[in-house]
Amino acid sequence: MIKMYGIKNCDAVKKAQKFLTAQGVNFEFIDFRQNPIDEQTLQSFIKVLGWEKVINKRSTTYRNFSDTEKQNISLALTLKNPTLIKRPILVVEGDIEAGFSEESYRRFI
Repeated sequence: MIKMYGIKNCDAVKKAQKFLTAQGVNFEFIDFRQNPIDEQTLQSFIKVLGWEKVINKRSTTYRNFSDTEKQNISLALTLKNPTLIKRPILVVEGDIEAGFSEESYRRFI
């Protein structure tokens, strides 16, 4: 089963959903705001992708943090502020992709 994590009003999430739907791919969408991810799920993202690819440095949440907070991103801070997570996160049989590009999604499906 393909899982997509994100926020329903995010433009990148909308593009990814539209692409997968057009390709006839079934997926489960998990909205961070309605169903917060747990620590284990976030750790799996970080283990595969690393912090640099998981954290969305273009998000308003990140930009509003102090320099000290930006240098000390932690699991607890990210779980408390899920909009820090780059969107969408696509999980396919243990493989994980952050962000959306048609090219990378084609490799997954």
